[in-house]
Amino acid sequence: MTVSSQNASALAPVFVRLKLSLIKNGLRQSGGRQAAYITSAVLALLFAALQLLGLIALRGSEHAGTVTLLLVALMALGWTVMPLFFPSGDETLDPTRLVMLPLRPQPLVGALLAASLVGIGPLFTLCLILGSAIAVAHGAGAVVVAVLAVPLALLVCIALSRAVAAANTRLLTSRKGRDLAVLSGLVIAVGFQFVNFGAQRLGESGGLSALDPVADVVRWLPPASAIGAVGSAGEGSYGQAVLQLLISAVTLGLLLYAWQRSLVKLMTTPDGSTLAASEASRKESGGKGLTSLLPEGRTGTVMLRTLRYAWRDPKTKAAWITSLAIGLIVPALNALQGHGSVYFACFATGMLGMQMYNQFGQDTSAFWMVLLSISSTRDAYLELRARAFALLLVTLPYTLLVTAVTAGMLGDWTKLPEVIGLALALLGAMLATGSVASATLAYSIPQDSRKNVAPGQGGIAFLSILGGMVVSAILCAPMIALAIWLHVSGNHGSLWLLLPLGAAYGALIAWAGLKVAAPRTANRLPEILTAVSTG
Repeated sequence: MTVSSQNASALAPVFVRLKLSLIKNGLRQSGGRQAAYITSAVLALLFAALQLLGLIALRGSEHAGTVTLLLVALMALGWTVMPLFFPSGDETLDPTRLVMLPLRPQPLVGALLAASLVGIGPLFTLCLILGSAIAVAHGAGAVVVAVLAVPLALLVCIALSRAVAAANTRLLTSRKGRDLAVLSGLVIAVGFQFVNFGAQRLGESGGLSALDPVADVVRWLPPASAIGAVGSAGEGSYGQAVLQLLISAVTLGLLLYAWQRSLVKLMTTPDGSTLAASEASRKESGGKGLTSLLPEGRTGTVMLRTLRYAWRDPKTKAAWITSLAIGLIVPALNALQGHGSVYFACFATGMLGMQMYNQFGQDTSAFWMVLLSISSTRDAYLELRARAFALLLVTLPYTLLVTAVTAGMLGDWTKLPEVIGLALALLGAMLATGSVASATLAYSIPQDSRKNVAPGQGGIAFLSILGGMVVSAILCAPMIALAIWLHVSGNHGSLWLLLPLGAAYGALIAWAGLKVAAPRTANRLPEILTAVSTG
């Protein structure tokens, strides 16, 4: 009997054993990986157990239904986006590995679904769904519905994750997929900001009762509708419970069908991504569009290279997008909460100003090409100045935007000129210290891992960033002292002078920093190449 004639029940044990073998062999690679896996497993299981006990303790509470429905919905959302940000977390997420095997789509889907139930994530999800069902199950009818609802909700979560992964396999195995993986930290950081803001707003609006209208909608969305069916059965609404179970069951069927269609397409369609990439490269090589506005000579070339790093390199792109997002979120959320200040806009300038640090680290071993183009202090000065200009192309308008948005949200337009002046002075100081730090404290940024610093260079990175920020604050002290004196002395009509003075002071400090960093760079080219090529 060939493999293709076997059904899903025969293939499922094989794929489960394969999944277990992949986990076991992966842990054998190093002791550090074993320790990390065991630690994460223990912490996840401990949290799952506490979560299960907490949900059981919620039984009988007035808002038990609201909490459980929203928790299951959030869990389903996590399963949906997880493959996009962690494509390498499971070897079986890439079904193209099975292309050469004579497997039929329907048995393959069933076997992969069974293998997907093995792992810490499914066990954690099961604990949450089981605890949610126990929290809202009242009566024998609700218990019977819960017996069907718990595995149904778990299968919907797994199938949802697999369907998304299969539909985006080409993306996840490309450079854009690696970009998404690197940006996962940004999504988590931004998500925590919004969760914090939502929790504060929830406390101000009367507690969990404010979420009841949302829960009324979520109870009809799969897989939360399965848990909603348990609650409906406990209230005696058996017709509604059957309908909610049916919604989750139909959704599971549709997800499995979409998953199967994606598998068939992946296994029968050639990958044309390289052709599309080469075509896009040919179109981009024309040098038209906004790139034609850059200055001629070395300055324009270096600026274009720096901007392309920010757009193409996953690590550099992640750093830029994180700075842009957090730089706006922090002042905006503080303004929304009513206790912000226009001066918080300087936080955005500081976040982007840090991109000037370790400028040569993003080049990695390719820095040797930059090294060959620098033969004098003048060349080093032009190289650093062009990189600073590229940073200014984004930072200057962004600083103005964040400052204006913050002032508008607070209705405090009178402070706009002085805040912009202070922000420009801070930007100039960070460009200066960043130039010196790039020449003196360069370090490598590994491209094949999630770490942003090569092993053994963590102290250099810490000293570069922290020391640069402290020195930047000291360099801005004259402008800060002037702003304080104008406020204390009551000369509020003269505060607008901080705008031109801050711009001129920032430009002067940046120029001085570049002049100091240029000879250091020219004299330390071999040392910089060694530092950025480590790891």
